[in-house]
Amino acid sequence: MKLFIDTWGWIVLRNKRESRHAEVLEFYSAWSKQKGISYTTDYVLDETFTLLFRRLRVDDAKESVNAIDKGIERGYIRLERITAERFEKAKRLRMRFQDKPAISFTDFTSMVVMLELGIRDILTGDEHFTQVGMDFQKVP
Repeated sequence: MKLFIDTWGWIVLRNKRESRHAEVLEFYSAWSKQKGISYTTDYVLDETFTLLFRRLRVDDAKESVNAIDKGIERGYIRLERITAERFEKAKRLRMRFQDKPAISFTDFTSMVVMLELGIRDILTGDEHFTQVGMDFQKVP
């Protein structure tokens, strides 16, 4: 079982003040007990770390970064890098969906990785993933 986690997912998981924190944490806890693997990218973590330090106390932000790092080290989270090839594929998606200017380039890089790895489920609050017709499924 594979699950992609985008910036929204990480922020909601790590910030107790987010309105859907309890719901998302409950979903993720149940999902991870089923031995699923979480995927994310360096681009997603770039956005995530920036927002964690903006929204949380420094100690909480540092703890969140360390928790994500530990998950990567232990293999619960797979970190996918946006290579030059993936970047170019994301650029092509950006051009293809020019009628959807609100979709971020980071989202397009995530879509490229999800397509490559056969990941359908994404922990996100972002409707963009369901608007592109690529059979992505938002969870929870």
